[in-house]
Amino acid sequence: MLKYQPVDEIFRALGDATRRDLVERLSLGSATVSELARPLDMTLSAVVQHLAVLESCGLVRSEKVGRSRTCRLEPVGLELAADWFAGQRAAWERRLDRLGDVLEADLAADAAAPPSPKGAGA
Repeated sequence: MLKYQPVDEIFRALGDATRRDLVERLSLGSATVSELARPLDMTLSAVVQHLAVLESCGLVRSEKVGRSRTCRLEPVGLELAADWFAGQRAAWERRLDRLGDVLEADLAADAAAPPSPKGAGA
């Protein structure tokens, strides 16, 4: 399970609506903590805590410039989640392809089978 730990942390962080909102807003470009906090109905301290969770899992990076802290998205964190989804999609596509092959073979076997006599079996 250790191989999924970074992805688990990303999904746990994105499980919160406020953090998803912060990520969406940062997808438009860098912003200061104050700018990110302005439309939210919570304290600046609470926003900083949400940003700390996003930073700890690698989705956001911040740096202090003068008296303000500027945040931006960190593509590597998003790429980890995208890679996990791509792996899941590939696995399910293989499974569905195999199911399609089985169903196709079953239909071909039904088509090749001689017709049953009328009234038999029903």
